[in-house]
Amino acid sequence: MSDSVTKYFEMLEAGGWVSNSTKPTDPIVEKVIGIMKARSEKGIEKYGTTLYDSPDGFYKFLNHLQEELMDAILYIEKLKQQK
Repeated sequence: MSDSVTKYFEMLEAGGWVSNSTKPTDPIVEKVIGIMKARSEKGIEKYGTTLYDSPDGFYKFLNHLQEELMDAILYIEKLKQQK
């Protein structure tokens, strides 16, 4: 068996999968989904619309993305200095 299949069965036997369905879920993915849902709710409250319904155009979204990536670079540099 591949390592991932082996790990799958080990997790099933250990009760490591948390799910209401018959399919296993990844706790890390579930955590990120929860964070994304909370962030979406905060954004809807702040901006009065969903991202889906946002009237912003292509270039405005590119600018948002660029700003977020620049922030990410600053966070990376800060963490590197804390080594």
